[in-house]
Amino acid sequence: MSKRLEKIEIEERLAQMQGWTFVDGSITKSFIFKDFKDAFATMTRIAFECEKMNHHPDWENVYNTLNITLNTHDVGGVTEKDFKLAQFIETIIAS
Repeated sequence: MSKRLEKIEIEERLAQMQGWTFVDGSITKSFIFKDFKDAFATMTRIAFECEKMNHHPDWENVYNTLNITLNTHDVGGVTEKDFKLAQFIETIIAS
């Protein structure tokens, strides 16, 4: 099981990650794409990695906007798993 990170640890890590914020016990970020097709294609790519990691985001897609919220439900907070997934998401978006 992953260890829940303390607020100060989370904030220090987020300072190195553009656009991610700590809200209500989760890390979150919104992404804007050219259109719905690009947003959905990106979600699909992320979904395959989430399955491999057995770690799934809370997310919402409205047209070209994707809002992603990450936390580790079984520990009730943010863990290393959330940061690994956030970094992977950034890699997918950048490619």
